[in-house]
Amino acid sequence: MGSVLLKTTSIDVRFGGVQALSGVTIKVERGSITSLIGPNGAGKTTLFNVISGFYRPDAGKVIFGDVDITAMPSHQRAAAGLARTFQNISLFRGMTVLDNVKLGAHARLQSGVLSAGLYLGSAQREETALREEIERDVIELLEIDHIRKMEVSMLPYGLQKRVELARALAMKPELLLLDEPVAGMNREETEDIARFILDIKEQWGATVLMVDHDMGVVMDISDHISVLNFGRVIANGIPAQVQVEPAVVEAYLGSGRVREIAR
Repeated sequence: MGSVLLKTTSIDVRFGGVQALSGVTIKVERGSITSLIGPNGAGKTTLFNVISGFYRPDAGKVIFGDVDITAMPSHQRAAAGLARTFQNISLFRGMTVLDNVKLGAHARLQSGVLSAGLYLGSAQREETALREEIERDVIELLEIDHIRKMEVSMLPYGLQKRVELARALAMKPELLLLDEPVAGMNREETEDIARFILDIKEQWGATVLMVDHDMGVVMDISDHISVLNFGRVIANGIPAQVQVEPAVVEAYLGSGRVREIAR
């Protein structure tokens, strides 16, 4: 850690008369797990949509590495090394786990339209190499080898969330955006995903920006936390600082009393 991989500068987003984000500036250090937290409606998903290219801000900039990506289309951001999962599972339910995961790597394929269409020569070799890489690295890391040939529709919710994480990892991202990665999971599933996120950071060297409401997970695995409330940043810092910050406590608990958000 030490260098900034992603930063947003004075981001404003308006929807009609609603100011969803106002002057939002955050930084994500390379090799870190940074969490973005806040009450419902605070603007977290809106900021994620700005970073991933689904929304264009009314003001401000998004800088990825040394490149201003504010106006860059989402598919180009993916090719540049930015991958995202979604709060609501967006897998192809009629396809196998392996085929869903392989789709995540499409931005890295080099074959031309003709060779890919005929599935000959370089296209066939490239896809074979891709499948071997995914099975060796991604599927093994996330412990889904036993379900790789199953249709996604046959899997329970927790495993589907794991497959979506695998699809994002297949892109080999520099920055992985995780939108509510443990939402709706039981305790065992939550602990598994938290462990996988730590492995992604430590074994892959990936940088993670995460939104989640599970304060236990956030406080346990985050290196840095930014807090939004009513579209503004109200706190930044390490977990131990943020969880006792009076403005954060008031935003979550409706009281100015200083007490810890999570233990």
